[in-house]
Amino acid sequence: MTEEDAIIWCRERFGETKLAVLDRFRSLLLEENERQNLISPSSRDTIWNRHLVDSAQLLHHSTARPQTWFDIGSGPGLPGLVVAILSGVYVTLVEPRARRVAFLESSAAKLGLTNVTVVKSKAEGAVGRADIVTARAVADIPALVTMTGHLRHSRTRLILPRGKNGGSEVKALPAKWRDMFHVEQSVTDPASVIVIADGVEA
Repeated sequence: MTEEDAIIWCRERFGETKLAVLDRFRSLLLEENERQNLISPSSRDTIWNRHLVDSAQLLHHSTARPQTWFDIGSGPGLPGLVVAILSGVYVTLVEPRARRVAFLESSAAKLGLTNVTVVKSKAEGAVGRADIVTARAVADIPALVTMTGHLRHSRTRLILPRGKNGGSEVKALPAKWRDMFHVEQSVTDPASVIVIADGVEA
């Protein structure tokens, strides 16, 4: 997907107003990236496809009407801030690094987002229950299941963007989990997948 195609993809699905807020977030992210390493330099020129649409597509795999969404290891707000901008769902961004927490708080304020809470913590220290839990490049699947167990209820959906090895990760899961997970194709990269599961018990 080219950058132009990625912008069109967002506009068609979320509208011009949301697109404008997302573009403002893009500017904030690139500006802050000059001060701390939030995204790789090689992805600056493909930020719409590589980061924004890659995050936005997770909304199409969410449950019908989620009320609470926890993004673990949110880092620069990918996917959590993108989800908050585009959906209006109440999103908790869980991030242990102080400088990234400061960026998340500042960005949420500048973008006028009232549906965002930033928690300076690892997943194990966060509190609450989520309808959806996401994590992008945080840990392997078994570790994520374990570290988020206290944040999930019986119907919580895990939505985990993975790279080209996502399918292999699922096949390697313990038998008690394997059949609960399925794999969806990423719209941004034919080699990447999104791993999804409902009601997984730790």
